[in-house]
Amino acid sequence: MTHLAGTLEIEPRTLPSKGKVGMLTLIAAESAIFVIFVIAYLFYLGKSLSGPTTAILRPPIFFTICLLSSSFTVHLAVVALRGGRRAPFLGWWVLTFVLGALFLLGTALEWKHLIGEGLTIRANLLGTTYYSLVGLHALHVLVGLVLLGGVTMFALLRKVGQAEAEKVDVLSLYWHFVDAVWVVVFTVVYVVGR
Repeated sequence: MTHLAGTLEIEPRTLPSKGKVGMLTLIAAESAIFVIFVIAYLFYLGKSLSGPTTAILRPPIFFTICLLSSSFTVHLAVVALRGGRRAPFLGWWVLTFVLGALFLLGTALEWKHLIGEGLTIRANLLGTTYYSLVGLHALHVLVGLVLLGGVTMFALLRKVGQAEAEKVDVLSLYWHFVDAVWVVVFTVVYVVGR
């Protein structure tokens, strides 16, 4: 508020976009679901009486670096689009998709290894909680990849420009959330759980 020559002027407030509010609400709800799964994983950790233990889990360092790097590339994509630079936007956006896809491939390879070691979702409590928690995250990555892929298709058709930067930024919030959740999941499963 400012006061000029006896008159009171009220500065207009700008509300956040409906898209951002909606995405932040979705992220809050999804965070609550992840908290429940993390607590379940920690609660049942070490309580399996038979079957494979956490000793067979191998931290997916390379694939984690891929996913965490994708937060940086999606940010660069949004910055490029806000600046009206379509080609750099598309390059960074596609790189984000590739890094996310590599992460999902890493998850599939890890599951193949673990199933070969006898850790299935039905093997014991570790299997049930591990696949539930990591699978929930993988599902969110897959949803993110579908959304990233959709934007990529529209961008290739030249239907994504500076005017859509706010909408693309809203989608990037989801991707940052997926990355942040992985930091928690990685810490719980591969650091605390070992």
